[in-house]
Amino acid sequence: MSDKPKSVEDARVGHAHLKVADLERAVRFYRDVIGMDVTARYGAAAAFLSFGGYHHHLGLNTWHSRGGTAPPAGHTGLYHVALLFPDRAALGRVILRLLEAGYDLTGAADHGVSEAVYLDDPDGNGLELYRDRDPGDWPRDADGALQMVNERLDIDALVEEGRASLLKASEK
Repeated sequence: MSDKPKSVEDARVGHAHLKVADLERAVRFYRDVIGMDVTARYGAAAAFLSFGGYHHHLGLNTWHSRGGTAPPAGHTGLYHVALLFPDRAALGRVILRLLEAGYDLTGAADHGVSEAVYLDDPDGNGLELYRDRDPGDWPRDADGALQMVNERLDIDALVEEGRASLLKASEK
């Protein structure tokens, strides 16, 4: 164990917890389409999901929202939850699953630091699915300040990279 004291710089976002109208529908979406694993359930009222065996990156519950509707446009609330994928191929695979399952993307962008697609989950919660570029490749100005952009993303190329990774895995 390190003797170095912990500081606020060591903090990070741990998980998001979403109110949903139909728990089973939400679990199917995040498990079967997004690719998360269910790590825990609290009966028919809550479920916890993660990537890679973590206790949970996402909580879903119907405690105050069973049968509810999404908040109307123009109101405050969550803009989106961002799910980080490890590389282009993994992001391409999840986009491929979304499209095959009939989900519409609401946006896509190359931000210079990352590549991202946007959509709404079955309850109208905004999602960003993205992959980061290597920090050494992030765009910076002459003073070294980060210069994020909002440019066109080639979704077809991402999907093809995802499809190619699936073919390669099936050949092994």
